[in-house]
Amino acid sequence: MISSPTWGIFLSMSYCLNPQCQHPENHAGVKFCCSCGSKLQLKERYTAIRLLGEGGFGRTFIAEDAHRFNAYCVIKQFLPLSQVQQNPNLLEKATLMFNQEATQLLQLGEHPQIPTLYADFEEDGRLYLVQEFIDGQNLLQELEERQNSGKPTPYTGEEIEDILLDLLPVLQYIHSRGVVHRDIKPENILRRKSDGHLVLIDFGVAKQLSGSVLIKTGTKLGTEGYAPIEQLRGGKAYPASDLYSLGVTCIHLLTGMSPDELYEPMTGRWLWRCNLMKKGVTISERLSKVLDKLLQDWVSERYQSAQEALADLYLLPPTAVKGGILTSFQKATAKTARGWKCIHTLNSHTNYVIGVAISPDGRILASCSYDKTIKLWHLSSGNLLGTLVAHSGWVTCVAISPDGKILASGSLDNTIKLWDIGSGNLQKTLMGHSAYVISLAISPDGQTLVSGCFDNTIKLWHLPTGNLLDTLTGHTGYVEALAISPDGKMLASGGGFDDHSIKLWDLSSGNLIANLKGHSAAVRSLSFSPNGMRLASGSEDKTIKIWDVLNMQLIYTLPKQTAWVQAVAINPDGEILATGSRDSTIKLWNLNNGQLQYTLKWHSGPITSLAFSPDGARLASGSWDNTVKIWQAE
Repeated sequence: MISSPTWGIFLSMSYCLNPQCQHPENHAGVKFCCSCGSKLQLKERYTAIRLLGEGGFGRTFIAEDAHRFNAYCVIKQFLPLSQVQQNPNLLEKATLMFNQEATQLLQLGEHPQIPTLYADFEEDGRLYLVQEFIDGQNLLQELEERQNSGKPTPYTGEEIEDILLDLLPVLQYIHSRGVVHRDIKPENILRRKSDGHLVLIDFGVAKQLSGSVLIKTGTKLGTEGYAPIEQLRGGKAYPASDLYSLGVTCIHLLTGMSPDELYEPMTGRWLWRCNLMKKGVTISERLSKVLDKLLQDWVSERYQSAQEALADLYLLPPTAVKGGILTSFQKATAKTARGWKCIHTLNSHTNYVIGVAISPDGRILASCSYDKTIKLWHLSSGNLLGTLVAHSGWVTCVAISPDGKILASGSLDNTIKLWDIGSGNLQKTLMGHSAYVISLAISPDGQTLVSGCFDNTIKLWHLPTGNLLDTLTGHTGYVEALAISPDGKMLASGGGFDDHSIKLWDLSSGNLIANLKGHSAAVRSLSFSPNGMRLASGSEDKTIKIWDVLNMQLIYTLPKQTAWVQAVAINPDGEILATGSRDSTIKLWNLNNGQLQYTLKWHSGPITSLAFSPDGARLASGSWDNTVKIWQAE
């Protein structure tokens, strides 16, 4: 992977892909190699810029894609070494591996932490893959840089936990699709510069699963030291095999020592704990237990799924106690602080999940997506109940009526659709907006549906009939967020684009009551407290603000976040504020004092929406990782 300072050297070059070319470097814009005369552009589209690396089966190049405004991509060229080409059996396996990477990436589809496959083809008798370019360093490169810093350990225990929390959901995703990676190691994990997330690469040795065992065995692929015994001896691999390799990767990063240095073959013990003790370094007992279980020799004694490992890892310890005594503040927060555990991950959407809503009886969860569908789920079990299809554009928002009978959905097809939840039948289509519908809210009495739109307007509809009641104007940008007070008297709306205001309206008359200013970017989400006295707002300016509705003034601003805040929700007892951000985390705050209680890190993409169940015991979250997660308080 190329680091930033190197870019300028290669922007004015092209690289010949002919393996026999003696001088493959050419000036940019040249169509044919000046040395050997070979054509430089594959498929009249892809131009290699620089050789990234080569191995026994091929070469990898950084390249430009002329059909995507010369955006960077990666070209993989199948080019086995001569000893491989001279061995028919080995050549067959190598060819299978190369083709298999395209098959696996296609099967896995688009995932934000797996490189997207753009193309696979044959040209001039050679096989090629074209993949997404991930700008960043692999963890081995990162480790080598850190080892020069003079710290006792290259990575802290907290950083190793973050690595596990970032990668385990990726493994859960690929394993759920019948794929075992089989070569997890620091070199195959990239840290993306743009957002810091880890990306799993190199699926060339990945295998299909048949039940829990590989379809093909006897191909002993993987990297010695990281691969478990079942993979090296018998060529078999399971999801637990990937988890073992991830565990070895973690202790390598934690200690800075290679797997060979950390394993004692005479006793069959890992020595990573001894290494840390010699350096006077301690990590949490929770992380230690997780690493120990990942590193078990016998498959049956390891975690059988990434989800099991996550369940043990993510549960946060009780509030830290100094000297065995709780401070008065800790005593106060201990009454409301609760652990939260992810009990279901819902995977049926094929594109970003944008909105979630829970029915008033707490039985039904609705989710909407850029895949143009709405899905209904059983909240307790996570079972899919049905899929609603009628919108011709991305579905951006959903709301459920107080009686639980009607679901409203808004879409980029400029319409609102009303559905009967019991039957799943479409009842009405409301047309009147001249642009995308991006926010919805329903009044507590079930009479009024409110919609916010890209046309900068808010429309009020009579929900039972679908008739338009009023159009509210005043926002200078699109209306990104809506919320109605629990007594049904007040409507709050948040402005997007260049309108950073929160407006408060009298819902019955449509009159503007107040204009709250304080955010410096689009207001993405709003939520009233159960007593209607407070309003929480999340914004693209990376802040969360709590407002006094009665006095129309700001109470406090929570610590600035690392990314846009896209979702806020207040639980039914008014004590917990949940926020979701583009950094892929959900944070739970004490609403009364603004103290952070928990951070939930299971999602692998930005959080778009949050909803508490009526009893406050469950929280649903939607994400760009195409999933909905259901969390349960403990």
